[in-house]
Amino acid sequence: MSHDHAHHSGEPSGKKRLVLAISITGCWFVIELAGGLYSNSLALIADAAHMLTDLGALGLSLFALLVSTRPATHEKTYGYLRAEILAALANGIFLVLIGFYIFYEAYQRFLEPPEIKSIPMLMVAATGLLANLVTASLLYRSRNESLNLRGAFLHVMMDTLGSVGAIIAGFLIWWRQWYIADAVVSVVVGTLVLYSSWKLVSESVDILLEATPRHLNISDILKDLGKVRGIVSIHDLHVWSISTRMAAMSCHAVLKAGEDAGEVLSELSRLMREKYGVDHTTIQIEPEGWVRPGGITIVKLPEA
Repeated sequence: MSHDHAHHSGEPSGKKRLVLAISITGCWFVIELAGGLYSNSLALIADAAHMLTDLGALGLSLFALLVSTRPATHEKTYGYLRAEILAALANGIFLVLIGFYIFYEAYQRFLEPPEIKSIPMLMVAATGLLANLVTASLLYRSRNESLNLRGAFLHVMMDTLGSVGAIIAGFLIWWRQWYIADAVVSVVVGTLVLYSSWKLVSESVDILLEATPRHLNISDILKDLGKVRGIVSIHDLHVWSISTRMAAMSCHAVLKAGEDAGEVLSELSRLMREKYGVDHTTIQIEPEGWVRPGGITIVKLPEA
């Protein structure tokens, strides 16, 4: 049996960017909340509420980022890599809750649109947009490092859209006194929030349930492994994600008599590493005709 492990050392480059993003978001949450309350704008208050969840989400992301770099132990042989996935799931759930909150508040304002001070609303929304763009640019380059950082980036992008929506609503209110625009824009932002959160939650759940990574196809892997010289068949193949940066594979490979097990094992590992990007492989070699515990005999599988 062979075990190939890929080790990731050092802290991801997103740490410093997260710290800066938290600082900027915290300052502008206070400004936007005060502006929303003063102007009586739901779009601003909803965006400020979303920004508050961003603070929690970014803080959770930073905590998970630090925890995930802790080394593996005998009790946690994969280390704490899944901490980032749990943080991403929490971020997604927060996004869902804030999306429903925006819908509820927008419904109330559809029934009875309140008067809104458009000029303060526009000023605060414009400065909020600037802050969100700066924060988004900080996290943009780190968004593909992990699902956790992608969740943090999505939070900030939803804030950016919220600020754009608030600017549009503020302009319509100033130009046409169309106060219902505040609620309409809030519904659009809430819809976008739910859309982004669904993808984040579903990807997090897939990893926690150890589903096959979405970019890998089990049938293709079986075919490629089965073509390796000396292989009779492949069975009990499992491919899953330990984290967004590490996929793992395990399988049993039935070997023809007289073949060099070491060479075949090396070729199987190389194939998974170079073609599919899976560095962490566990492959058990079994001789053709070997009787497994329970009396099951390994035979060659029929051609598809």
